[in-house]
Amino acid sequence: MENAGQVNAMAEAITVSQLNRRVKKLLEDGIARLWVEGEISNIARPASGHLYFSLKDSSAQIRAAFFRQRQRGPTIGLHDGDQVLAFGRVSLYEPRGDYQLIVEQIEPAGEGALKRQFEVLKKKLAAEGLFDEGNKRPLPALPTRIGVITSPSGAAIRDIISVLGRRFPSIPVVVYPAAVQGDAGPGELMAALATAVRRGECDVLIMGRGGGSLEDLWAFNDEKLARAMADCPIPIISAVGHEVDFTISDFIADVRAPTPSGAAELVVPDRDDWLRAINSLATRVARLGERAIEDRGQTLDWLSRRLLQASPQQTLFRQHERLREIRRRLAGAIRERFLRQGPRLEHLRQRLGSSMQMTVSGCGHRLALAARGLNSVSPLATLDRGYAIVEDADTGKVLMRGSDTAPGDDIRARLAHGALLATVQSIEDRDD
Repeated sequence: MENAGQVNAMAEAITVSQLNRRVKKLLEDGIARLWVEGEISNIARPASGHLYFSLKDSSAQIRAAFFRQRQRGPTIGLHDGDQVLAFGRVSLYEPRGDYQLIVEQIEPAGEGALKRQFEVLKKKLAAEGLFDEGNKRPLPALPTRIGVITSPSGAAIRDIISVLGRRFPSIPVVVYPAAVQGDAGPGELMAALATAVRRGECDVLIMGRGGGSLEDLWAFNDEKLARAMADCPIPIISAVGHEVDFTISDFIADVRAPTPSGAAELVVPDRDDWLRAINSLATRVARLGERAIEDRGQTLDWLSRRLLQASPQQTLFRQHERLREIRRRLAGAIRERFLRQGPRLEHLRQRLGSSMQMTVSGCGHRLALAARGLNSVSPLATLDRGYAIVEDADTGKVLMRGSDTAPGDDIRARLAHGALLATVQSIEDRDD
């Protein structure tokens, strides 16, 4: 029985290669890709271009392989003693049975951790919609007062004030001082932002600082600060670092400026451009005004001519001229006929002359009657009978009732010949 057990055990045995293969599969399937922080030691650079080293901490170490085809960026700067973050998968080198980390990406430990925190927060806030363009508030075309949240002793405030003074010096600037780096930075930036909102004296804010390392700019990657900026009712321009630097504040702000100087150029127009635009607009308005006056003048001249042509005097004059022309033509026709007929028509001429005189006399009589009738309704004839047309001396409005004026008003009375200027002493209310 004992020998049979030994035979069964030998039948179930596997090779070392099979064992290592099973272990490798368990490691690769059981442990997902992950970041490992440690110190580089025993680094080797064979001609193949691969990197082999150990990652260790105070109490353990693991072998690591960083194959050439996975390497991105400079790796020659890696040395023993460097503290790094290595991303990869756990595996087993079967020929030797060595447990190792197959590295896919490597970064310096401090900055790499900050970058990961940055990316995590960025994705979180983006998923909440805090970066959406629909939430961005427009900047005022010409702000009445500009607020700047930054260090009062930094280069950023000097650059901003210099550019604002050059472009539009008449706009006042309010500085809300705050630390822009270090542990105190986020809290002071939020406090300065709250002060600006509470005082409500500015209609646009610039928040930022000059350039620096990722650690120097880290205050602007604070989640609480980002949410405070999103809730701020005043439009914010983020101006952190240089053009290549990006912070969470840049994504959450209404406008991102590449530098503090760039923010100053964005927040106000160029004064000279505005003056040129205003002068051009004033010239256009003046030309339009002159053209309108000319058009109104032509219309007034045309109406004046029409009014003159339609006046009773002109109508009577045209009828009189027409009657004279008819009389002349009639006389000429009669004379011509008389000359053709000779003596035999002398008697007819005399009768025709008498008839013509009667006709002309009748027409003249009717014309005189028409003239008297026309004259009777003429305002000038009314004035000849002793009446007057009373007008307001200032407006020219004809006064029909005593209530149309008041004691002390100046009036003008048009007579048949001349006019009188007078001042109203009293008013008698009469309706008859």
